[in-house]
Amino acid sequence: MLKLNFPPYQFRFKNSENKYAIFDEIRKKFIVLTPEEWVRQHVVHFLIYEKKYPKSWINVEKLIKINDLTKRYDLVVFNPDGSIFLLVECKAPEVTINQQTFDQIARYNLALKATYLMVTNGLEHYFCQMDYENEKYQFLRDLPPLNVKKI
Repeated sequence: MLKLNFPPYQFRFKNSENKYAIFDEIRKKFIVLTPEEWVRQHVVHFLIYEKKYPKSWINVEKLIKINDLTKRYDLVVFNPDGSIFLLVECKAPEVTINQQTFDQIARYNLALKATYLMVTNGLEHYFCQMDYENEKYQFLRDLPPLNVKKI
């Protein structure tokens, strides 16, 4: 697979019926290794090992309803109160990040109300903080630390 713009990580792989799979630490199972899944797994490792976000607060590929349509988000990181700290949209490396990509995550965020957004194709990463009062987002250089005070 293509080298991505993330630190190097150790992944577990499996080959079954000529299909490669990668182990997802959040879902605790092997997932077919597609280019988008390769990016998603790098993001999972980035959030756990670089940002130190607790695994138990990360959710991967869950269904959401948006205007009577069923969609699936890539990743969310929850706050301790159950609200959403971060919503992540992953694209395959060959997919250009453009306005359509930001429109997609914005639509998902109408339902989820995350404080922060991340859009990545593994090569380019964009981080935003939502400003709901002024209905816009501000680009950031990096994601902030998650407030993980023990309850």
